[in-house]
Amino acid sequence: MTLRVGIAGYGMAGRLIHAPLLRGCGYDVVAIQTTNAERVASALQDFPNVSICATVEEMFAVKLDLLVVASANIVHAEQAFAAIAAGVPVVIDKPMGRTYAETASIIQAGEDAHVPVCCFFNRRWDSDALTIKRVLKSGTLGTIHRMESRFERFRPEINPLSWRENMSAIDGGGQLLDLQPHLISSALDFFGEGTLVSSSVRSLRGAADDDSVLVVQHKSGVMSYLSASAVVGSPGPRVRILGSNGALMINDLDPQEHLLRAGKIPHNGAWDVSTASPAFIHRGDVIEEIPAENGNYAVFYREVEGAIKGLNPWPVDNKDTLMVSSIIDQARASSVHG
Repeated sequence: MTLRVGIAGYGMAGRLIHAPLLRGCGYDVVAIQTTNAERVASALQDFPNVSICATVEEMFAVKLDLLVVASANIVHAEQAFAAIAAGVPVVIDKPMGRTYAETASIIQAGEDAHVPVCCFFNRRWDSDALTIKRVLKSGTLGTIHRMESRFERFRPEINPLSWRENMSAIDGGGQLLDLQPHLISSALDFFGEGTLVSSSVRSLRGAADDDSVLVVQHKSGVMSYLSASAVVGSPGPRVRILGSNGALMINDLDPQEHLLRAGKIPHNGAWDVSTASPAFIHRGDVIEEIPAENGNYAVFYREVEGAIKGLNPWPVDNKDTLMVSSIIDQARASSVHG
């Protein structure tokens, strides 16, 4: 059975991330919600037979097995509630909600209506994430005590067309809601439950928050240092994990987003090119390159299909989604920069 899916929002996330992944995994994209004339044209170019809808509610006139919410953060909850009311399972791009309370309300509504909801934490299927999980399982690094994980860029000028860079946190703008959810989610996936120890959240460019460092202590004893910034002229390594027997270093960002933006698709749910980020074990002056796993975001949507068909659990546990939201709320409230 081919699953019929609708996409709410057809900007960068909807068109360049979700649509090609859904297509590559064999979903039938039958409806797209957007009122932007340019995005309507893009949607019809990509899917000539798709139904273009002005509202999410209009999409349910077309039978859907799944709704993907890929719109601006400010309407995530509204659109998720509409899907739940219609009895349609929903995947929501991160962050699920702008606050813990909003996230919890979406999850509770889904539970009350027995309609699945799931957050799109695709970075759990990055090359670096899959390599890290393999190395941790092997015990090669000994006892882990610290992870440093970063999404650092050098974009000193604000993009006036980006709602993420200009909207207030109340409306869903800022990097604390954009990049930190990926960093926190992956840290929880690697090392388990954690609590916020300290945070610095600030705006360097005078608009939405664009520079943050969070320190999370996991029950396992590992400390995660999570950095997201738009004004870093010399970005650090993507990930560095320190253990008693050595360190794992991965310098480069997973290439999948670049491939998707370039119009590539993981046909049949798999990439036909390498998506591995080189990985190295450091022991002082001794450096060893190790095999790196290929990243594959399509696994998320393959697991979503299996979950809808009752074959496997949903790919991201909502307990993790709630914990991510809680840490973000705490980080904003307790930031040393107010």
